[in-house]
Amino acid sequence: MKTAQYKWSQSEGWRPNLPTSEVGRQSVVFVFGARSLMQAGAPVGELRDHFKGAAMLGCSTSGEIVGDMVVDDSVIATLADFEHTRLRFASAAIGEAKASYDVGKELARQLNDASLRHVFVLSDGLHVNGSDLARGLAGGVSEGVSITGGLSGDGTNFAETWVIADGGAGPQRVAAVGLYGNDLRIGYASMGGWEPFGPLRIITRAEGNILYELDRRSALDLYKSYLGSHADRLPSSALLFPILVTEAKGGQGVVRTVLAVDEQNKSMTFAGDIPQGGTAHLMKTHVDDLVDGATAAAKASLSGLGGWRPDLAILVSCVGRKLVMKQRTEEEIEAIRDVFGTDTKISGFYSYGELCPFVHGGECRLHNQTMTITTFAEH
Repeated sequence: MKTAQYKWSQSEGWRPNLPTSEVGRQSVVFVFGARSLMQAGAPVGELRDHFKGAAMLGCSTSGEIVGDMVVDDSVIATLADFEHTRLRFASAAIGEAKASYDVGKELARQLNDASLRHVFVLSDGLHVNGSDLARGLAGGVSEGVSITGGLSGDGTNFAETWVIADGGAGPQRVAAVGLYGNDLRIGYASMGGWEPFGPLRIITRAEGNILYELDRRSALDLYKSYLGSHADRLPSSALLFPILVTEAKGGQGVVRTVLAVDEQNKSMTFAGDIPQGGTAHLMKTHVDDLVDGATAAAKASLSGLGGWRPDLAILVSCVGRKLVMKQRTEEEIEAIRDVFGTDTKISGFYSYGELCPFVHGGECRLHNQTMTITTFAEH
C-alpha cells in the first residue's frame, strides 16, 4: 500500500501541492474537514480534479487529525493506493433515524461477497440511530467481516453534518468502502477512559434512542441537576458528562452522549439505543485517563495485523474527549504515534459517535466517548 497526505487551510491552500500523476485503480482518498469547507466545495473539488482515478470517502468533523496534530477549520486528505486489495463503494440517503437499520442492510447488500474482509463506514451524525445502523450492517455481511467507522461531526454546533461519497457530498447520507482479498490485514480497537459516578439509575421510559425517564423522573430535569451551570449549554455541554447504559439482562455497558434535547417532552436524544429496563450511570474523566485509553486502543489495534506494522491508521475520537482535554488534546494523538512509530500515516477526525466491535472478531457496535482506531496493512 502506498500512502500520501495533504492538508488544506484558508491561508495556504493545499500543502504539499496536490500531484498531477495518475493513481492506481484501487485507490481511495479519505477526506475529513470542517462542515463549512465541505459546503464551500472548492477544496473537495480540487481533490476530485487531481485524483480522478481514485474514489473518495469522507465527512465533516469536530476537529481533524493529521499525523500527531489536531487541527480545526481545515481539510485533511489521505490517499491510500492499494496494490492487491480490491475496493467497492456504497452509499445511501438516510431520511430519519428510524430508517438506520434498513440503510445498514442496504449498504451490506451492496458490498457483501465471499472475499469481503472489512467495511469502513461514515454516517450522518445527527439523523441516525448508530446502534441500528451497526446492526443492519453486521447482519448483512458474512461471518468474520469486520466493520468500523464513525458518525460525522459539526464542531459543537449540532446543526448539520455532511458525508462525502463518490456520488457527491451532503447531509443525511451514509457511505462505506468494502475491502476485499487475502493480502489485507485489518486491526481495530475502541477504548474510553471514563469512570461512573453518582447513583445507578433505572431507565424507566425510553423508545429507541430517545430517553424520557430515569427512576420514573424526567430524564432531562434529572440530567440538568447534575450539569448545574453547564445545563444552559445543552446539548454540547452533555459531552462532558456521558452516561453508561447497560441492558436489563446485563452484559457489556456502552457509553452514550446526547445529540439533542426536547424541552417540551423533557427528553434527550442519543446517538444510539437506550434500553428501557436497563440501567444508566453518569460518567466523568480526567485527561490522563483519556490518554491512557488512547494508548490502550493503539496497542490493541495491532493485534489483528499478524505482526505487520500498519501502513495507515484512521482515528475516530469523540468530540467529548476534545472538550475535556482542551489544549492537551494532541496528547492522545501523540501517545498513539508513540505506539505506531513514524512510518504509519495517521489521519482521522473528532466525531459524534464511533463504530467498532468490543473485541476482535466481535459484532460492530456504536460507541461514544472512545478513541476508536482502524489499522490497515497490505503486503
